[in-house]
Amino acid sequence: MRSILAKMYDQLLVTVYESNADVGRAAALEACERIDEAIAEKGEANIIIATGNSQLTFLAALRDLERIDWSKVNVFHMDEYVGIDPDHPASFPGFLRRHIIDHVEPKAFYPIPGQARDLDKACREYEKLLRAYPADLCALGIGENGHLAFNDPPFADFDDPVWVKVVQLDETCKQQQVGEGHFGSIEEVPERAVTLTIPALLAAKKVLAIVPEDRKARIVFRALNDPVGPACPATILRKSPHVHLFLDADSAAKVLPG
Repeated sequence: MRSILAKMYDQLLVTVYESNADVGRAAALEACERIDEAIAEKGEANIIIATGNSQLTFLAALRDLERIDWSKVNVFHMDEYVGIDPDHPASFPGFLRRHIIDHVEPKAFYPIPGQARDLDKACREYEKLLRAYPADLCALGIGENGHLAFNDPPFADFDDPVWVKVVQLDETCKQQQVGEGHFGSIEEVPERAVTLTIPALLAAKKVLAIVPEDRKARIVFRALNDPVGPACPATILRKSPHVHLFLDADSAAKVLPG
C-alpha cells in the first residue's frame, strides 16, 4: 500500500495512508521488521502493545503475518484500570488476549496487575520486568485528549522518574472509553488506572504511533502543531526521532494539504 503523504514534523516522521486498513498493514509490516531484527540480534524480541479500537486493524494485520516467530516474543502492555474484574470486557489484558495473544501464543505475556492489593509494589515489580526485558518495539495510540497510555493532560510528566505508576483518569479520557463501547456510562469507568509513564514508552528502541479514525483528527492537529508540553502529551513525539506516526486520511484531515 502506498502512502498519500510523508512529512517530518520536527524529528517525527508522519506517514498518511488512505484507509484505516492500510494504516494497520503498514504499521504491522514495520513492526514485523523490528521484531525480526531483534530476534536475529539476541534470540528474542520484547514488545509493548496498546489496546483500544484504533489498534484493531494493526493487531489483526500483525497476527496474520505468518513470518513472525512468536515463540521468541515477550509481550507487555501499557495500562490497566485499577480494580476492574479481569473478566470485564473492558479489561485491557482481556482485550489483548482476544485480539492477538490467543491467536499467536507468544513466548510470554506480562499483563499489568490492576487488581493487586499493593499497587505501589505491583508498579515497582512491573518496572523491574520492563528494565529486565528492554523493549525493542512499542506500538501505541494517541487518546482523544492527547494522552499516551494513561498519561493525561495536564499531568503527563516527560521526565517522570518512575516507569509505572497509578494515575487518576480525567473526564475526557473516561468519556472516550464510553464512546468506544467499553462501558455503558461514564459512571462505570474506574477512577484510576496503572500506566506506563512516558519515559517508559519512549525507552523502546522503535515506537510506532498508530492513530486512524476521524475522531482523532483534532488531537492529531494539536499533536503536530501545539507547543511541546503536557497540555497535549502527544506533542513529545515530535522530539523523538525513533517514533513513526501512522495516520489515515480521516485522522489527518486537518493536516493534509487543502
